[in-house]
Amino acid sequence: MNAPVVRKPGLPATTLSTDRLLMRASTSALAAAVSDYQARNAEHFNRWDPIRPPDYWDVAPTRERLAQYEEAFQAGTLWRYWFVRPEAPDRVIGQCALSQVARGVFQSAMLGYSLDAAEVGHGLMHEALSRLRDEVFSERVWLHRLQASVRPENGRSRHVLERLGFAREGFSPRYLYIHGAWRDHETFALINPDWGDQPPPEE
Repeated sequence: MNAPVVRKPGLPATTLSTDRLLMRASTSALAAAVSDYQARNAEHFNRWDPIRPPDYWDVAPTRERLAQYEEAFQAGTLWRYWFVRPEAPDRVIGQCALSQVARGVFQSAMLGYSLDAAEVGHGLMHEALSRLRDEVFSERVWLHRLQASVRPENGRSRHVLERLGFAREGFSPRYLYIHGAWRDHETFALINPDWGDQPPPEE
């Protein structure tokens, strides 16, 4: 009997591309573009985000936060990408992130994402998340599971996950404190089909 293949997981690439998007890992150089993205979409994101201080997305604190994200990326704990159209490289139109990256026997991460209000309905989020999924499920990064939590009333976000193959696993009442109240969420997950019954790599 052949011994199981044990892969040593690594980091995803800092730049990913799709047919219509360029996805860049966090860097302080993106501070102005990220601040503008959040300001443009403040009303659009309001009901889905935690309540934050008024200056949270100003350029200076955003630059500091992006520098922290960059360190976390290299540490393998948070992989956040900001995406643009190649023809407009200074205008961020969305982001996706894998946080709480856990190795060992779990090999899992939590997925989050947002998209510019003006870009909704064109399949861009599906395109970005498909590319992210392929990257982190590849043998180079080798995650076993992605999980996402979505409020039941967010039908558009739920559709994105279902189209990607995420399966609903459960319901979590009063799960996160969002927009001034504890909100119910549904849990969805996607398993890397290439793992089979292979053991996780030794730490």
